[in-house]
Amino acid sequence: MEIVQTNESQKRLWTEYVESHPEATFYHRFEWKDVIEKSFGHKTHYLMATEKGEVAGILPIIHLSSLMFGSMYCSMPFLNFGGICANNTAAEKALLKEAESITKKGHGKYLELRHLHKSHSELPFQTHKVSMTLTLDPDPDTLWNDFKSKHRTNIRRAYKNELKIQVGREDLLDTFYKLISIGWRDLGTPIYRKSFFRNIITAFGESVEIYLVWYGDQAIATAFNGLFKDTIEGMWTYSLREHAKLQTNYFLYWEMIKNACQNKYKVFHLGRSTSESGATFFKSKWNAEIKQLYWEYILNKDKEIPELNVDNPKYQKAIDMWKKLPVGLTKIIGPFLAKSIP
Repeated sequence: MEIVQTNESQKRLWTEYVESHPEATFYHRFEWKDVIEKSFGHKTHYLMATEKGEVAGILPIIHLSSLMFGSMYCSMPFLNFGGICANNTAAEKALLKEAESITKKGHGKYLELRHLHKSHSELPFQTHKVSMTLTLDPDPDTLWNDFKSKHRTNIRRAYKNELKIQVGREDLLDTFYKLISIGWRDLGTPIYRKSFFRNIITAFGESVEIYLVWYGDQAIATAFNGLFKDTIEGMWTYSLREHAKLQTNYFLYWEMIKNACQNKYKVFHLGRSTSESGATFFKSKWNAEIKQLYWEYILNKDKEIPELNVDNPKYQKAIDMWKKLPVGLTKIIGPFLAKSIP
């Protein structure tokens, strides 16, 4: 088993593996390497395991380093998940061994592996995140008929509010960014530069889509999705709180689900959520299945699982302060912080 660091010349091999492997996801696509390097300047390690000239596994790793949070590695930061995709345990172990070596040589505090399935290695892990997965049908009425009557009533009410849907890509980027900036400020989370989202659109083209919900001449909700094989990945979404009475999210999600069904997609990952959160409860109304995610760790300088998340009480004061800042200011200073928060 040989482990190599993949470069542009081996992109075709990586891409063929991702397209053919049943457990490879949108977040394993090679294009993310260029997007993250260009958007944040982070060093990437795209590890490929080969055996007898054939690809046996892959592991994309990003190195984040900052004065505030130190040196750490992640697969994949800024995204819902990532981690190892391998044919067998031997390839998985070889990739993990090389990943551990990279983490130690780079004086990293730890390597975080965001897995859809727990690896075969006995690594420490967290189970605070879940993926809400909706199985689709070519006929959206099949899903509609399975909803609870109260849920169907809420959707019908939303459609009485004269909301309109718009689907696009770069043509909707400015409005998407305006809305998502408000949403992240309200959550107390630093926002990325707009160029990050533009780089995603440039790299993936028709494999991404942006939704906008309009109420009159005002955009009041948005979503940014990735498209890969038979699956839609919900990455970012936000709805203005002051228009909650319009049941905007019911309208937005049903429009996205109907569109996905009609375009023959089979699975819709309705985004990553924190276990037992309000978002998890809302997504479960669509009959989305809760699938456990596993955040596994190779610890180095840090000897305990890190708690670099909004639920950590040590960050609560900073989060509360951030929520009070003007949105315009968060767009200026947020990207300097966001690039170092996986």
